[in-house]
Amino acid sequence: MGADVPRGTDYDRRFEELAARGHDMHGEADLVETFDPSLVLDAGCGTGRVAIELDRRGRHVVGVDLDPAMLARARQKAPGIEWVQGDLADPNLGVDGPFDLILLAGNVLIFVDPGTEPAVISNLANRLAPGGLMVAGYSLRPGGFSVAQHDEAAQRVGLTLTHRWATWDRKPFSESVDYAVSVHQAPG
Repeated sequence: MGADVPRGTDYDRRFEELAARGHDMHGEADLVETFDPSLVLDAGCGTGRVAIELDRRGRHVVGVDLDPAMLARARQKAPGIEWVQGDLADPNLGVDGPFDLILLAGNVLIFVDPGTEPAVISNLANRLAPGGLMVAGYSLRPGGFSVAQHDEAAQRVGLTLTHRWATWDRKPFSESVDYAVSVHQAPG
């Protein structure tokens, strides 16, 4: 744990500095709250920034991440939350669900191994409750994972796009923006 914790601490420091400059650090949690989920999976939770905020707001949250350093930091900050080390593309992820909402905040879909995005979406969709939501936000980059690819992968596993915005505070999406927040729903 010792050598891993500073990396997680450095990651947290970036968000602490943004908050000190007046940036709202809880846009993801604010959006999740509008859907009123009881059980949330924070997939790619990192050091737990969003999961901890959702827990503070009374949601039952499970955080999963591949990086042991990030999870070590999350466990330090919030030992009462269930933190699981796992690969989002692995069917043996270590969490079962069903979850009312699965959140992929902080560019998770562009940080997974290239080409595994459909496997990640499929694997997580299998953990959604009937009518559950998968909410993902990520930067749009030329040649990178696109909203069209996202929608195709989601549709292949039975998810339907219900909302898409350009920001977590629901600014309208257009083809000219460089970020997307997409909400896909499981059959009910």
